Amino acid sequence: MSLTIATYNVNSVKARLPLILEWVTEVRPDILCLQEIKCLDEAFPNEAFDSLGYQIITHGQKSYNGVAILSKYPFMDVKKGFNDEKLDIQSRYIEAVIDAPLVVRVGCLYAPNGNPIGTEKYEFKQSWLEKLRDHAKTLLGYEENTILCGDYNIIPEAIDCHRESVWIGDALYQPNIRAQFRALKHLGYVDAFEALPNHDNRYTFWDYQAGAWPKNEGIRIDHHLLSPNAADRLEGITIHKQARGATHESAKPSDHVPVSIALSTNS
Repeated sequence: MSLTIATYNVNSVKARLPLILEWVTEVRPDILCLQEIKCLDEAFPNEAFDSLGYQIITHGQKSYNGVAILSKYPFMDVKKGFNDEKLDIQSRYIEAVIDAPLVVRVGCLYAPNGNPIGTEKYEFKQSWLEKLRDHAKTLLGYEENTILCGDYNIIPEAIDCHRESVWIGDALYQPNIRAQFRALKHLGYVDAFEALPNHDNRYTFWDYQAGAWPKNEGIRIDHHLLSPNAADRLEGITIHKQARGATHESAKPSDHVPVSIALSTNS
């Protein structure tokens, strides 16, 4: 048996709700991490997901940011933010141990965009990623099945963007930002996508501008990083590209698509 864990930057849970529900109904991930829910906790559409059998924890913020974890299994040891007064002014991290057939610790994250370079936004991004690395190091000491997934707002390598020249001056592709991603892997985390090569598609985001989607000019910025215990159980990864082209009379798709992994639950 497998445990499926998906990440999905929905770019407003209320604006995309019909399309999100269609995807969730079709795929039925065991655990779903959402980013950019863009609502306060009390405004999250709990009932819509309750009816599909999910328990929900949220760390919301009015109009911006916000993260949530949906699970078919009970939550334990829930953590919101990094316990850092300066960084937690924005709702970007939520974590829980989930009592599934394979017990997992899941961190759902929405890293800062950081643009434009040379501003406080860029400095905030660097500080936030440094805190994430420190926390990730602590989690490795627990020797658990840990998954840190979400929108990292980092393009790891040139191959992860359609045309490198477009991103040279962007915060998502700066050398020190990409180094932060490598630093997480150097701690011992495994990029699920890199662990299972030969993918038909590697992009997870297509901008709304300049015809990026129809031209397939995308980037890979939504990642699952796995602790060694979890990496040993990795069976598959799927980028649900079809979600970017989904249509509904009352909603248009997010500029991101869901990405899911499967972990073996066999002992």
